[in-house]
Amino acid sequence: MRNVDAGDYIYDYHAILHIGDFAYDMHEDNGRIGDEFMRQIQSIAAYVPYMTCPGNHESTYNFSNYRNRFSMPGQSESLWYSWNLGSAHIVSLSTEVYFYPEFGPELLFKQYEWLKKDLEEANKPENRAARPWIITMGHRPMFCSDDDQDDCTKFDSIVRLGLNDTKPPAPGLEDLFYRYGVDLELWAHEHTYERLWPVYGDKVFNGSKEQPYVNPKAPVHIITGSAGCRERTDLFNPNPKDWSAFRSTDYGYTRMQVVNTTHVYVEQVSDDQYGKVIDSIWVVKEKHGFSAWF
Repeated sequence: MRNVDAGDYIYDYHAILHIGDFAYDMHEDNGRIGDEFMRQIQSIAAYVPYMTCPGNHESTYNFSNYRNRFSMPGQSESLWYSWNLGSAHIVSLSTEVYFYPEFGPELLFKQYEWLKKDLEEANKPENRAARPWIITMGHRPMFCSDDDQDDCTKFDSIVRLGLNDTKPPAPGLEDLFYRYGVDLELWAHEHTYERLWPVYGDKVFNGSKEQPYVNPKAPVHIITGSAGCRERTDLFNPNPKDWSAFRSTDYGYTRMQVVNTTHVYVEQVSDDQYGKVIDSIWVVKEKHGFSAWF
């Protein structure tokens, strides 16, 4: 955030996406850490929409600091909601409903039904024509290459495939997002940056060998969790899977530009390298929706 505030012009940005884990932690010191964090983002959040989703570090007291400090669209106390920006429909969700059943397992099913209805609405022909890009943001990824045994390192990721020990079984998110043609999935949680090839079912579905992100045949995943915290960055597994395209442990942040209905540009900025762009891609899609995968 230091570089965003000092080195860039905030008016060049239309929104900030903070994908969970605020302040480390907002509840600490009787909430004073949260107070200080809110003061520090004030110079940005006062001028640009500061859009959020909950992470595991917000779980204390049933996410009460998160739910009371942020006011996002909708009626879910900022846990899940959607909004439109230019050619994009952006969906914010809580991956934490899969990991904290003590706060009410019904939240998982309530969110899933809301996601389904929201994506159905976004896929109506008139809506998909106006806002063809569907972009999701959630804290815990479905896939990752970090060497820490987190959920995203496992083939049977809960976020991806769901839970079988609930009644009824709780569905995961991968099939839902694939079925409704989600284009780009933004994640955090891992203290690293990782870009994936288009992936579904643990398999790579590039647009072509020469141009993998031109008309990709599956969603594109970006893990942007290296903005910094007291736990420092993570280590990567030395043997990443085929779907891992680029990895970095530099502190940094991700910038995204929805250029038009067919082009999105994503780049990773390294704080360690004084603002150098260390990774970038163009995602180009002539078709959107489920039919674009075929």
